[in-house]
Amino acid sequence: MTTKQLSSLFVFNLLFATTEANANARWYVVNDSVMGGISNSQVLQNDGNLVFTGKVSLANNGGFASIRTPLDVKNQNITRIVLRVKGDGQTYQLRLRTNEYMDGAAYTHSFSTTKSEWLNIEFLPEDFQLTYRGRLLEQQPTISFKEIKQLGFMIAGKQAGEFRFEVEKIEFKN
Repeated sequence: MTTKQLSSLFVFNLLFATTEANANARWYVVNDSVMGGISNSQVLQNDGNLVFTGKVSLANNGGFASIRTPLDVKNQNITRIVLRVKGDGQTYQLRLRTNEYMDGAAYTHSFSTTKSEWLNIEFLPEDFQLTYRGRLLEQQPTISFKEIKQLGFMIAGKQAGEFRFEVEKIEFKN
């Protein structure tokens, strides 16, 4: 098993299990350093899977690490998103945005992982809550999956320390 470290921005050709979504995803790392924190993370490719790994620090009012990718689902009639992931026992967020902006509100849903076990997790539109910088927004419109412009993962919630989260598949289903 070889692990090849890639830059924090790379092209990943095999992650999206649908021909209708873009298959050449560029993944960007966005950590709490944007607001003075010192958490760090990186994106790796390991045996064809995406690996999000690093260390979350609560110093300097920090406490999160994230990755995201632009996405074009071409107005598909998507009713659910299915992930195949392996975590480290910590809680992660699936984060969706309906615009291309790097900042702003995101639809989020937290999910737990089981250390070193592969899990299939299914998400429906009503599972997501609209948040902004960790705070729940007063108005809660339901997301339409056909309007997704960005998809990402985040570790936050005062979970300090090293983390490792692996994604084998992201699938959009009708």
